[in-house]
Amino acid sequence: MQRSISLLWALRSRCTRGCRYCYFGTLEAHRLNPVTQVGELSHLSRNDISADEAIRFARSLAGSAVRRVFLAGGEPLAWAPTLDVIEALKTAGVEVVVCTDGTALNRPAVAGRLLRLDIDAVSVSLDSTDATYNDRWRSPLNGRDGWHSVVGGVRALLAARGRSPRPKVGLYTVVTRLNLADVVDVPTLGAQLGCDYAVPQPVSLAAGHELFDTLALTPADLPELQRQYQRLYTAGLPIGLPDTAYPGQVAAAIREPTGLVRACFGGSTLHFVEPDGTVWDCPSALRIAATPVEKHRSIRGATGADLFPEPAGCPQDCPLFSTDCVCMWPLTGFDAMAGPPPALAHAAG
Repeated sequence: MQRSISLLWALRSRCTRGCRYCYFGTLEAHRLNPVTQVGELSHLSRNDISADEAIRFARSLAGSAVRRVFLAGGEPLAWAPTLDVIEALKTAGVEVVVCTDGTALNRPAVAGRLLRLDIDAVSVSLDSTDATYNDRWRSPLNGRDGWHSVVGGVRALLAARGRSPRPKVGLYTVVTRLNLADVVDVPTLGAQLGCDYAVPQPVSLAAGHELFDTLALTPADLPELQRQYQRLYTAGLPIGLPDTAYPGQVAAAIREPTGLVRACFGGSTLHFVEPDGTVWDCPSALRIAATPVEKHRSIRGATGADLFPEPAGCPQDCPLFSTDCVCMWPLTGFDAMAGPPPALAHAAG
């Protein structure tokens, strides 16, 4: 069986940060108005699957078309069983990319086990080279582990990795109208640190979000945004970036926040798993909301082979395009951005 599917698995609801534009929403808002809509995420969820269920499902991916799992959250490394889930995934022959706020990487026991498990990549969220800006919008809940802790975690992992080809280490940046210079500045910092890739991705906020007018990118921001992307792609930084078509895709999504996307990867090569085990064709909120009840699926009691058979045929056009989709495109082009795993690189040579 050809293994060509990627999963974005939001493994846990709990997080160590209070990011004000998080796609999980905020603790404050959900304490006042608990989440009830199907597919809507919350850091207050009490329905996360158990460690045993997560490990069982991870092991079952050995008989599926799943090639790579992006483990996200919440904060996956705040949950001790995550390392056991990673071990089960690697035993099943699945590539693993851990998406983290980076703080846990300062703990030698965590970084050391990630290296022993031979994970493929670690993507760290860092929204600015300005510590004050970063910590204002991506604030640590404990009031301590801010920007310096994140950068320290990246340094610690890179030092522990040494000359080993993996894990690849990258920086993900949420770009708003207030930090446009970080389109260039964060990848530049990443290159200085010795990171392998960087992704400056647009903030995704619903029109009714309380921060939409403050942070959301609009057509009026496009000239400066495009200038910053042009600077980035012509800077010659020794760091991997999304495909050169990416800035144009970002701009198109800002001009037309919803619409039709041709040959969509959702449900073909990318699926989304929520902390409660619910499985969706893709992470797009519009597509999740449009999924009929009879097509709702879950990893509870199911195997990877049941849920993810080998994709058949080409992806389909999707009329439910949104800014969510733009943030997913770098996942589907991960090999070109971060470089293929050593075994694949050797085979290609």
